[in-house]
Amino acid sequence: MQLRHCHNFQDFRELARRRLPGPIFNYIDGAADDETTYRRNTAAFESCDLVPDVLRGVSEVDTSVTVMGQKLALPFYCSPTALQRLFHHQGERAVAAAAAGHGTMFGVSSLGTVSLEELRRLHATPQIYQFYFHKDRGLNRDMLQRAKAAGVNVMMLTVDSITGGNRERDLRTGFSIPFRLTLAGMLQFALKPAWGLNYVTHERFKLPQLDAHVDMGRGTMSIGRYFSEMLDPAMNWGDVEEMVRLWDGPFCLKGVMSVGDARRAADIGCNGIVLSNHGGRQLDGSRSAFDQLSEVVDAVGDRIDVMMDGGVQRGSHVLKALSLGAKAVGIGRGYLYPLAAAGQAGVERALGLLRDEVVRGMKLMGCKSVAELSRENLRFRV
Repeated sequence: MQLRHCHNFQDFRELARRRLPGPIFNYIDGAADDETTYRRNTAAFESCDLVPDVLRGVSEVDTSVTVMGQKLALPFYCSPTALQRLFHHQGERAVAAAAAGHGTMFGVSSLGTVSLEELRRLHATPQIYQFYFHKDRGLNRDMLQRAKAAGVNVMMLTVDSITGGNRERDLRTGFSIPFRLTLAGMLQFALKPAWGLNYVTHERFKLPQLDAHVDMGRGTMSIGRYFSEMLDPAMNWGDVEEMVRLWDGPFCLKGVMSVGDARRAADIGCNGIVLSNHGGRQLDGSRSAFDQLSEVVDAVGDRIDVMMDGGVQRGSHVLKALSLGAKAVGIGRGYLYPLAAAGQAGVERALGLLRDEVVRGMKLMGCKSVAELSRENLRFRV
């Protein structure tokens, strides 16, 4: 199977599965506990149908949106994800370049493997910095100041990860950073020597956003210990309000799900929220973001930009979320599988296919612009 044979999400997933060692593929592919929420995220989109309008004279469509003050050519963006150079040696460089080529936003994680400064220098498109809240308040302030100095456009605080989810696939293989594999996990690495050759012949794996605090290269702290020892489970609304004030720019909370929390985010001055269950990787059994979207939009959509992520695999999924009032839609695995499959070329192809699906869908829906999508275009099945 080659990149040119990939036409949808599942094709990219299969090519990534063939190219990655099992423990790394399962790190991307897996979720918490029974993975119920992971499956439900995509299934939720099948609970409603699109109702197109015809004879609208749609020869051209405008897919652009403005979210948190950022103008995007597409109504979807690349959500920040961790450890990207583990999946392909180009890592965030490939994702940022592909996103820039399509005129959309991309995110850099606190656990990213390329520095936010490098990516900001290379690309003028809107850049998110995804932030974890640490027990060390001085570290938090330093990281905010560093992102501000780099010219990051949007600060995104992840609020659903004060502790790591129970990802049983990783427990079975022994996946961790640094690697501490089980025998079965090591055997799976042996079956994919091309990945190992790429890993050892390119620059050393590191976490430049945290390089002064977490040294993965010498094995002094694992990702698991980072979550259990450095992140602050006592984080509260007062802490976030102080961060919003210190950042003094577009500020977003990722992982909000309830109406009450959405209202509180608006009250303290956030510009956006992302409805998200972390791709099903945190609290299994939690509600899908799509199922929660209309309730939250009705409550705060006139005060704050509401986005969502989780389970998005098709352009029709993007259109359904936009019709319910989402300002934009984030994808994660939707570019991670293509990254693992073929680096920048894979991500470019995946974003292009998703763009084409959105454009085609808008034409078939009779919509010339994203603003014309509304709940009149949807019917929910009971």
